[in-house]
Amino acid sequence: MIKPKTMYTSSGGVNIAYQVFGEGSIDLVYIPGWVSNIDLMWFCPELVNFFEELGKFARVILFDKRGTGLSDRVVEFATLEERMEDITAVMDAAGSEKAILFGHSEGGSVSVLFSATYPDRVIALIAFGIFARRIYSEEYPWAPTDEERQEVYDMISNNWGSGAMNLESLAPSKAQDKAFMEWLASYFRSGASPKAALILTKMNTQVDIIDILGTIKVPTLLLQCRDDIDVKIEEGRFIAERIPDSRFVELEGNDHLFWAGDTKIVLEEIKTFIETETILLKPVYDKKLYTFMIGYFQTVNAYQYTVRNLVKKFANKYKGNLIIDTENTFAITFEGPSKAVNCSAELVEAVKSFNTQISIGIDIKECSIKNYVCDETDHFVSFIKSQSYTNEILLTQTVKNLLVGVDMDFTPSKTIFKTELGASLLLFTVTKRLQSNTNKVIVQKNLQPDFFLHKVIKSINNHLSNDYYGVTMLCREVGVSERQLQRKLKASTNKSPNQLISSIRLNKAKELIKNGQNTIAEIAFQTGFSSPSYFSKCFKKEFAICPSDLIYSDSE
Repeated sequence: MIKPKTMYTSSGGVNIAYQVFGEGSIDLVYIPGWVSNIDLMWFCPELVNFFEELGKFARVILFDKRGTGLSDRVVEFATLEERMEDITAVMDAAGSEKAILFGHSEGGSVSVLFSATYPDRVIALIAFGIFARRIYSEEYPWAPTDEERQEVYDMISNNWGSGAMNLESLAPSKAQDKAFMEWLASYFRSGASPKAALILTKMNTQVDIIDILGTIKVPTLLLQCRDDIDVKIEEGRFIAERIPDSRFVELEGNDHLFWAGDTKIVLEEIKTFIETETILLKPVYDKKLYTFMIGYFQTVNAYQYTVRNLVKKFANKYKGNLIIDTENTFAITFEGPSKAVNCSAELVEAVKSFNTQISIGIDIKECSIKNYVCDETDHFVSFIKSQSYTNEILLTQTVKNLLVGVDMDFTPSKTIFKTELGASLLLFTVTKRLQSNTNKVIVQKNLQPDFFLHKVIKSINNHLSNDYYGVTMLCREVGVSERQLQRKLKASTNKSPNQLISSIRLNKAKELIKNGQNTIAEIAFQTGFSSPSYFSKCFKKEFAICPSDLIYSDSE
């Protein structure tokens, strides 16, 4: 099969590489897992054979997600909404109005969210070896622990693209096939740099789509090998139980890559699924997933003409739809939670200059496409109006779980939202990452309070919970070379840039631990540590006491 032409389309200023092939009458968009390279795919005979057969009954659209393969490399996390926008951009460029989504592994998360948010553009959902979470919890005990994820981070940092990555676990049936394993290592290396791979892996760790599984209404086929090492079969069963009317097929074998094992049975299952009457009927859906931003001004007089225009201005800026606009209450719907959160943060800052007090709540629900409102939304509006907090943003845990890559801080709230059915939902407050007061002690006792130093500390605090923030980003923000930064900080603080970053983070963590409102694991993530165990090690080295011991000593 001849490799198709590689083309590009723009998505939010990022160039996304894509290819189109096949003679089928139905479109299928392949959403790759982890990292990919659509050119290197055509150097693997097994994958080429799979594509050749797939192209006989579908028009196939391949693409490299932002930050990987032939698409633009980016240094920040991509939000799930940005990744959905990439899919939309590729479909539009390929002239595809509706398509089947075929998500593999990590690609399943965005496939699920896209299917719930844009059911009018999805004919059906097919997934192979996908997961709902990537970190252990009591509700989802099959995912890796913090320690196991840290081992993956270390492996990427030290052995990216080599045999030491234990690539055999992804395709055990090909473990003795030297040519295949060499191609696989090359495929990953060409798909992402070590830093990009690490960023993507950390993003995967934060993914949690459990709460939206029940909103999937498009026909769904889930495929997975029963002895898959990377994603446990229990995870597939868990997902299948929660997606209404989904079909789950357990395949013999232990390969995580769908083109490494018995591809014939995989292709047969996909073809049979596509040819069913359910797919051919192409149902029209009257509901979809919406993110709701509810705003309430504490006094009617405060909701003046200028403030009302601000609400409309920010709604338009973030492509929201103003559906409720009364004297002191408004509601805006968005097709993704990050837009709602960023819109809320800007609005809160803007209305402060008018001495206006506002309460904002954000939730995500499946509601009618025609009127956007459901009973549960009305209940949430009433809840927000009853709150006494001002100039704060509250959001539900479901929303928080979908905010992967958003540059915000999330703190568990003492406020609990009780639904009409009596269920209690945990809420979080959300704030922009602003300068903390933590560094005041450091500045006064250890550092000379010069202008440059304050600029450095401000930059560090603005990225306090960003675990991939480092010397390169710091240099860029303060406008000096790495050598100049080293020299200036050594003279004023006797610390290296990395030591200063770590010190400020750990002092902030110490302050949060003493406040006693969050768990140690939550504090670790809030202060830029991707692993609670690594955080504890650094904390003990800095203060000669374990975080847990600090809690105990303060309680005595």
